[in-house]
Amino acid sequence: VQLVESGGGSVQAGGSLTLSCAVSGLNLRRHCGGWFRQAPGQEREGVAAIYNGDGSAVYTDSAKGRFAISQDNARLMWYLQMNSLKPEDTAMYYCALYEAYGGKCSFREDFYDYWGPGTQVTVS
Repeated sequence: VQLVESGGGSVQAGGSLTLSCAVSGLNLRRHCGGWFRQAPGQEREGVAAIYNGDGSAVYTDSAKGRFAISQDNARLMWYLQMNSLKPEDTAMYYCALYEAYGGKCSFREDFYDYWGPGTQVTVS
């Protein structure tokens, strides 16, 4: 299974970016896809996650109201639309997934079996 993020870049505060995560080699019928981020000198933290079975999404407080996660099951991709970006959103953003069968997706990193290499987002 391979995950690859794209869409990162530099943006001014107040701007928007959409991150994409492309998955290949996946045999899991049901899974949770998540977005995490890690700023320099800080621990990695969850941002948003979505269950592909019913599209239900969860967000951490830092993302609520500004970020939106979505999926395209047919293309095995999911997205993170980020609006009203702030300098504190600057981080490496990672997508990840684990096999799941309903319920609310978790942000526990040890649940996630597959990770992408990350894409950098810089907000100035």
